[in-house]
Amino acid sequence: MSSSALFADLYEFTMLRAYFELGMNAKATFSLFVRTMPPHRNFLIAAGLNDLLHEIEHLRFEPQHIDYLGSLKISSQPFLDWLSDFRFSGDIHAIREGTPFFQNEPILEVVAPIAEAQLIETLVLNQIGLQTILASKAARVVAAARGASVVDFGARRAQGVDAAIKGARAFYIAGVESTSNVAAGRAYGLPVAGTMAHSFVEACASEMDAFQSFSEVFPETTLLVDTYDAIEGIKNVVALAKALGTNFKVRAVRLDSGDLDMLSRQTRRILDEAGLTDVQIVASGGLEETKIDALTSRGAPIDVFGVGTDMAVSSDAPALDIAYKLTEYAGKGRMKLSAGKQSLPGRKQVFREFRDGVAVRDVIAREGETLPGVPLLQPFMLSGRRVAGQTCDISQIRNYAKEQLAALPPHLRMLQSPEARYDVAISDALASYERETRARLID
Repeated sequence: MSSSALFADLYEFTMLRAYFELGMNAKATFSLFVRTMPPHRNFLIAAGLNDLLHEIEHLRFEPQHIDYLGSLKISSQPFLDWLSDFRFSGDIHAIREGTPFFQNEPILEVVAPIAEAQLIETLVLNQIGLQTILASKAARVVAAARGASVVDFGARRAQGVDAAIKGARAFYIAGVESTSNVAAGRAYGLPVAGTMAHSFVEACASEMDAFQSFSEVFPETTLLVDTYDAIEGIKNVVALAKALGTNFKVRAVRLDSGDLDMLSRQTRRILDEAGLTDVQIVASGGLEETKIDALTSRGAPIDVFGVGTDMAVSSDAPALDIAYKLTEYAGKGRMKLSAGKQSLPGRKQVFREFRDGVAVRDVIAREGETLPGVPLLQPFMLSGRRVAGQTCDISQIRNYAKEQLAALPPHLRMLQSPEARYDVAISDALASYERETRARLID
C-alpha cells in the first residue's frame, strides 16, 4: 500500500481544509528551485522526476488514510469526503532528468488548483531533493575517476531503504556503472555487481582455499585480496592461476584498505609479471572524489572504484536549500519578500544559450517568452496524466545526462570551485514583472 497520500506535513492538511472551507480553489503555480548552491558544487543535476510523477499520478486516499486524518481532529466530514475523491488534475512542467542546473532556476513548476498543488509540497521536495543531491555528488565521483568505472557500494550506509534504492538510480543517471544493491537493480533495471566479503575468506580454512572454492562456483569473479595481507593475497591469486592454467577465469582483484596508490602499483606489477595482464584492479574502502582524484591524477593503475558511504549520503553536502513556493494564484503573481528567501513571481521558462556546443549562460524568463537558446522546462504531466513520449527509460536519461554534462564549460566540470560562476540572468520582462508584483504586495 502506498503511503504517498499521507506523506505531507500537517500544515498541508490544515491549509487544505482552510482552502476547502473558504472556497479557495483557483489555479495556482508553485515553483521548485534551489536558493543557494551547496559547497563544492559547480552545478546540480536534476533527478527524481520519474518517481515523483508516478507517485502523484497514483496518489489516492484510502479508507484507512481518511480514518487516521479524522482521528487528528483537524477535519470536517465534508472535507474528508472531498479527500476521499481526491485526484491530482494539474500540470507539471519540469527540466528533464539529467539536466545540469543552477541556483534560483525553476526545476519544476506545478500548475493546479491551489489545494492540489499544496498537498504535494513535501513529496515534491523529498523526491526531487534526494535524487538531485545524490546525482550531483555522483557526478563529481565519476569525473574524479577519469574514465575508470565506478560502482555504488553505498546501500548499507544510506539513510534508509528508500534512499538506498533511489540513490542507486540517481547514481546511475550521473554515470555510475552499476550498483551492489539487488533491490535497486530490480526496481530500475540497473546493472548489479558484487562478489565476496571478507567473511567468506575468514570462514574458509585458508585464503587460498577461499579463492579456489569461490572461483569454482563463480569462475569469472573478483577476488578480495586484503583480508590478511594484500600482497600475499595477490600472490595467492597468481598461485591459483598457475594451478588452474587455462581454466583460470578470474576477472579482477579488489583492494579494500591500505595505501591504494602503492598497493595498486605493486598489484599491477605482480599480476603483469605473472602474465595476468587482463586481470583488473578494483579499489574500495572509504573512497570519495578527492581521494579518487588524487589516485587517478597520479596514474594509479585502478580500473574500478567501489564507492560507498560518502556518495550514498553526499557527506560533504547532504542537503539542498531547496524550496517550493507559490508564485501565482488566481492569475496574479505572488512572491516571498523575506530577506534571503525571496522568490520570483509567475510561471517561468529557462533558456540555455550555447556557443560552439558549450553552454554559456541561462536566462530565467516569464512563461511564454521567446528568447535565444534552448527552453529547458517541458510539460511532463497535463491534467493529471503523464505526457506521452516523455522518456522515463533510465538508459536514455543516463545518455542525455552524459551529453549535457559534456556541454558544460570545462571549468565547471572540475572538482574545484571556479573563479567565475556560470552566468544565470533574469529576462527584462521577468524583472519588470517582479517589480510590479513587489509594488502591489507592499502597497
